[in-house]
Amino acid sequence: MLQELLETAEDLNGYGLMSKPNMAKIRGLCEEPPEYTPERVVSIRTGIAKMSQAVFASFLNVSVSTVQKWESPAANKHPSGAAAKLLQLVETKGVEALIA
Repeated sequence: MLQELLETAEDLNGYGLMSKPNMAKIRGLCEEPPEYTPERVVSIRTGIAKMSQAVFASFLNVSVSTVQKWESPAANKHPSGAAAKLLQLVETKGVEALIA
């Protein structure tokens, strides 16, 4: 579905019906988030969000157990889907991007 959205936006852009800033936003929304390693999740939580595991879990609407598994190399669990996209937004734009 995201690929179709991107193709439609590119077609509109080709006809001059989509502004460059809007096109950039759509590309950003449609790109796949990167894989988040345990170290990267910890870095985002402690360095960017500056939150405890409990607060961070609540902020992302996941359980504390889920955050603990993401941060544990032994658990071999990685954020995916909406959670990975939210992490990507926090990593690139800060927590303010999700508060507004």
